[in-house]
Amino acid sequence: MVSLLARLSLPGRREAGSRGPWHPPVLAAAAAAAVSVTGLLGLLLAVVVVQTLDPAGGLPVGGSARLAGQLWLLAQGGGLVLGSGPLVLAPLLLTAVLAWGLTSAGRGVVRACDVGGWPAAGAVLAALAGTHVLLTVLLALAVDAPGAAVDLLRCAAGSAVLAVVAAGWGTVRESGLLDDGLDRLPPPVRPLLVAVPAGLLAALALGSAMVAVALVSDTTGYAALSGRLGGAAAGAVGLLTLGALLLPNAAVAAIGLAAGPGFVVGTGTLVSVHGVTLGAVPALPLLAALPDTQAVPLLAFVSQAVPALAGLVAGATLGRRLGPDDGGSVVAGLWGVLAGVLLGVACGVLAWVAGGSLGDGALSVVGAPPLATGLAVAAQAGIAGAVGAAVARWRSGS
Repeated sequence: MVSLLARLSLPGRREAGSRGPWHPPVLAAAAAAAVSVTGLLGLLLAVVVVQTLDPAGGLPVGGSARLAGQLWLLAQGGGLVLGSGPLVLAPLLLTAVLAWGLTSAGRGVVRACDVGGWPAAGAVLAALAGTHVLLTVLLALAVDAPGAAVDLLRCAAGSAVLAVVAAGWGTVRESGLLDDGLDRLPPPVRPLLVAVPAGLLAALALGSAMVAVALVSDTTGYAALSGRLGGAAAGAVGLLTLGALLLPNAAVAAIGLAAGPGFVVGTGTLVSVHGVTLGAVPALPLLAALPDTQAVPLLAFVSQAVPALAGLVAGATLGRRLGPDDGGSVVAGLWGVLAGVLLGVACGVLAWVAGGSLGDGALSVVGAPPLATGLAVAAQAGIAGAVGAAVARWRSGS
């Protein structure tokens, strides 16, 4: 899409190979609009397909469009005010898709216009983020309804943060500004920026595996909840899609369980390695992964290895990527500690993003506690990261 826009004849464009001073921001604004329009159309198509499977007719096209818009807003950290209270829970799979689109837009504009230097990159980022926020605010105004009022301030702030982070990453990376900045820092910083995401992906993969094992062990409960909410094809497909969108949220909650603090689904349900308290929860089939009794499940005890395994992945990745002049095993171990600590910070931030609220009262808090989760992961992953980095460095012969 960005490459196609780059070939269009825009007002003020000069001869081939020459760029007008305002051409990159215009292309950036068009790219941001393309990301929003494409994403919303794809989401609308998915909702409409699900509704057509409903033998009772399902929602009309207008209702499906409003639902797609509300999901789009929630994915950016927005909020809705329902009759039962505030709904603030980002479906992280949709958030990841949107972030990838904005990152690709930033990289595509920089590549198409050969943007270099902070002023030009800043102009591209401002156009991308500004256009995205403007379209998000307009969408929020369009889908606002008496029974589901939109938290406009939260939608604007969430879309701004997401656009700046995602599009900013793509812009500075493609323009070479990130490499220029890293060249001024100690050499191990570059491997560190690879090691921490590697450890985070390992933690998420292990958390997703925990959720999958818990669901497989209670397929009867999943089928019962799915059948109670809608045995028709529309109900089954819709619930499966919603579960897929919230699967990263469940994986983050599993990381909180593995780290020790656990997670909550409202004030009446707490699952941790220290105990289980079960209360009333929403009738969502994905929640069939919760324990059926007050006893701590065996999976919770086994999962305590997850922070250490993620720390080992981060440390080993760091140790293998250190240069020949970056010190020996001891130095690598110290950098491995830092990698584990930063992994804990990343898990804490992710727990904050993945949590939220499903209403007032008993469901006002959902997810793993961000601060406790981050500290617990940092302590465990820091030690494992030091070991992984030192061993990997030693095996490399340095």
